[in-house]
Amino acid sequence: MSLRIIEHPSPNHEPRPEGAVVDVLMLHYTGMQSGAAAIARLCEPAAVVSSHYVVEEDGRVFRLVPERLKARHAGVSHWRGQSALNATSIGIEIVNPGHEWGYRHFPALQMAAVADLCLEILARHPIPPRNVVGHSDVAPDRKQDPGELFDWEGLAANGIGLWPAQDGPAEGDPLALLGRIGYRTDLPLPVLLTAFQRHWRPEQVSGEADAGTLARLQAVAALVEA
Repeated sequence: MSLRIIEHPSPNHEPRPEGAVVDVLMLHYTGMQSGAAAIARLCEPAAVVSSHYVVEEDGRVFRLVPERLKARHAGVSHWRGQSALNATSIGIEIVNPGHEWGYRHFPALQMAAVADLCLEILARHPIPPRNVVGHSDVAPDRKQDPGELFDWEGLAANGIGLWPAQDGPAEGDPLALLGRIGYRTDLPLPVLLTAFQRHWRPEQVSGEADAGTLARLQAVAALVEA
């Protein structure tokens, strides 16, 4: 059975560039006090922001922008040498108050709906696992979402994104490893490490290249390049 989608059109979209191929799936949290407030903002013309989907805490899924169109969710962004990722990505906003309004765990019903939605999107587009990313991965100097409480490991267990089965050796140049994974490398190292840790080492979000972080960097880099 396919996922039930509630249509809630946003005017904040435009055509994708001619020839653009959707090859990035980007996950966000809404960072607002309620899902209703987030949807209202994403549909407000003056806000000039939107996403393709919103997933509520109770598992309801809203479609704001059709996948064939470009939504305005990524902003200034970069991943694996590609910039301006709105043109080639699908954005999912996941209702959560975020770090500003009382960041909390994502409910099981919500995560199940996110997984089902991601699987449907991945079946429609040539998005490799290494390009299933968070907003903080592609804009590490600006964004924290979906953050260290998001269950990236659980999604990977369902075939969505990457999670290493074991760590690699605790060695290597952290900046070079971050570049191999896909991060831009012209930002301060602690900023990049914090973004990496929010996604792949949530138990240690310190911005430091400790042995555990180096080992996880090695493991993720190996997965990306496999």
